[in-house]
Amino acid sequence: MLDILVMVAGGYLLGSLSGSLLLGMLKGVDIRQMGSGNAGGTNALRSVGWVFALGVVLIDLGKGALAAWGLPMLWLALTASAADGLVLGVSAGLAAVIGHIWPLYFRFRGGKGAGTAVGAIAVLAPWCILPLLLVWIVTIVGTGYVGLATILAGLSLVPAMWLLGPEPLPPALGALAIAMAVLLLFTHRSNVGRLLSGTENRFEKARLLKRRRR
Repeated sequence: MLDILVMVAGGYLLGSLSGSLLLGMLKGVDIRQMGSGNAGGTNALRSVGWVFALGVVLIDLGKGALAAWGLPMLWLALTASAADGLVLGVSAGLAAVIGHIWPLYFRFRGGKGAGTAVGAIAVLAPWCILPLLLVWIVTIVGTGYVGLATILAGLSLVPAMWLLGPEPLPPALGALAIAMAVLLLFTHRSNVGRLLSGTENRFEKARLLKRRRR
């Protein structure tokens, strides 16, 4: 139990290091006061530019991967614990996503967790990355809605985990897939509301299908 508590605490603290807010401090801007007000890669791209957004995405992906892989490896090496490394990785990775959404260092106002979730999944369940990426790209190209693409990619994690993963699927990975999907749907609830009301912003440059039809 101590192993899991350490992973949850470590993952949360690591996840609280928000890429957009850290880079924003260096640049002298608060991304939460710009654009949509979200401390994530999409708002960073729209409000500050692609170089800034790339740095944000790399940090958010990296901390998710580091939490899910690095923290368990370090803990097991230091303690010689007999704990299940996969369970520790899932605990730390999920905690990192929660830390990104509600960061301790930034008054619990963070991003929506997609980048950090992808980083954690990349090391814990790499077979899910390609299906998630395909769903995300197809949705973006077809609709131009980044929020919708992220929601559908998050929901696709559940079938991808079971259909493409090992048999039998470790319970920790099943729980991770469900928890990540629920978290991403929750953090994108405002996007859902805007989609239903017809006020959601489109990323028109990525909407290739409409351009080809013209």
